[in-house]
Order: sequence, then C-alpha cells, then structure tokens
Amino acid sequence: MTYAIFSTGGAQFRAEPGVTIKIPLLEAEPGSKVTFDRVLLASDGKQVHAGKPVVKGAKVTAEVVRHGKGEKIKIYRFARRTGYRRHAGHRQPFTEVKIADVKLKD
Repeated sequence: MTYAIFSTGGAQFRAEPGVTIKIPLLEAEPGSKVTFDRVLLASDGKQVHAGKPVVKGAKVTAEVVRHGKGEKIKIYRFARRTGYRRHAGHRQPFTEVKIADVKLKD
C-alpha cells in the first residue's frame, strides 16, 4: 500500500491514491491539478522512507474537487456581573482534493 504524509497549510495529512481529503484552503480552481512536494514520510508498501525533514524527490499529486466551509463553531465571551457578553461564529474554509498519485522518486 503506497501512502505518504505531507504538510500543507500548517497541518499534516495522510495521502493514499484514490482517497479524498479536506485540507486548508488553496488558491486553485476546481478540476485543476496540485502538487505537494513537502512530503515528510512516504511508503511504497515494502519500505518506509522518513524525511530529514522532507523525503527528497517525493511528490503527492492531487485534483481539486471543490472548495467549501466547515461546520460552524460558536465563540462566546462572558464576564460575570458586568453585563459583558459577546458571541460570534466561524466557519473554516477548506479545499477538498482527490489524491491522484504518490511518487517516491523522480
């Protein structure tokens, strides 16, 4: 089983060919191809290659499926006895990508 762990948008994600994942928002059109070259760990099914800090020559290619917003989280600030109350909501934008290929070497 070929898989890789790559970093984008300040987070790390596990990528396997054919799997769809949600990552932080990218500036790419739906249907376009994106390449992630900051691969921290990669496996070809026989060996696991760990990077120091990245695996040289390893790439993850994916196709942008759609952009969207995550579930709403509610923020509420309260100070007792003062009548101070504030509330807000936030929906984190994301990009959904379908992993096309995981390459270890060029």
